[in-house]
Amino acid sequence: MASSLTRSPVAAAKHRPTRARVPEDSVDNVTRAYETLRQVIVRGQLPPGGRVSERVLADRLGLSRTPVRSALHRLEQEGFISSSGSGRERRLIVAPLTVDDGREVMYIVGHLEGLAARTAALLPVARRREIAKDLREANAKLSAEAPSTGDSERYFELDNSFHDRYVEGVVGPRLLALHRAIKPQSERYTRLYVSVLLDQVAVSVKEHEKIAVSIAKGDADAAQRAVETNWSNAADRLARIIAKQGERGSWQDAVPEIIAQKKKR
Repeated sequence: MASSLTRSPVAAAKHRPTRARVPEDSVDNVTRAYETLRQVIVRGQLPPGGRVSERVLADRLGLSRTPVRSALHRLEQEGFISSSGSGRERRLIVAPLTVDDGREVMYIVGHLEGLAARTAALLPVARRREIAKDLREANAKLSAEAPSTGDSERYFELDNSFHDRYVEGVVGPRLLALHRAIKPQSERYTRLYVSVLLDQVAVSVKEHEKIAVSIAKGDADAAQRAVETNWSNAADRLARIIAKQGERGSWQDAVPEIIAQKKKR
């Protein structure tokens, strides 16, 4: 029998152990692409209405186009990416920030968190009082730090910390998954218009206190209503801001402005 030293290269290759190749569309690669792209969209680093190039994104991420394509498909399903045309004419853009979309996102988050607050209010007395205490501590930090520093990152951290305390560790896996999917979409709006929203912190703090009180009392109806009111009011505040500053990334909204600029020339 011929030894491995005397085998032809082709024959030897057949007996040589091969390394397991990681599929291009492996879960890890798709997850990495999805989480990275969602983050840059939420933070505005890919601006609303901006063209999305699958090839460019793949190069930037150091991945093949296959996992990037899968990630973009998921982002489109969740509302972070929009498309127009079909076939070869299909184009992807970062979803615009509009009044109607902003309202819808805020209302959805409000309903989901309203259910979470209802669940928290129905917990045993000791547990719901613990949650209410945590809520008041988070709310006190928001009231003291956000307006004085004007730090948008700190504002997001403190506001999210408040809301997460009656969601995380309280609701079941289905509601939690829905919440984690939709909440970042509301953050797109608050990040872009944060300079104006910071002026409304005092109003939010008062609304937050009603949430804490209702949960502490075990009043499920009041807790749900307080949360939904907080988010409904946030949607109204957002709509007023967008009405003044304009929608971002919306072609329909940009056309009148472009025409007006041309007339001035």
